[in-house]
Amino acid sequence: MNRIATPHNVKVDTAIKEQAAAQEAAADTSGPRRMLNQEQVLRIVPVSPVTLWRMEKAGRFPKSTYISPNRRVWFADEISAWQAEINGRSRGRANHLAEVK
Repeated sequence: MNRIATPHNVKVDTAIKEQAAAQEAAADTSGPRRMLNQEQVLRIVPVSPVTLWRMEKAGRFPKSTYISPNRRVWFADEISAWQAEINGRSRGRANHLAEVK
């Protein structure tokens, strides 16, 4: 089956490739840790910048690190670990509300 190359498909394919590169970099612990800026994180995690901030503030997403006064980054290995952690969770808003109670 042929896929039509739409902007969404290209964006998703790029995010998947970046995610694979981040996982590969995370597997290599001998070198420096790969850092991702907000734009790169948002390509991997399909949420808005405000939602990312809220998730981070609530402790549901890895904390960012400021490497200079105006430069915020996340470590790729922490995002990969977060993805692995949420992979087994139930999906949907109804499940979220059940966890809160």
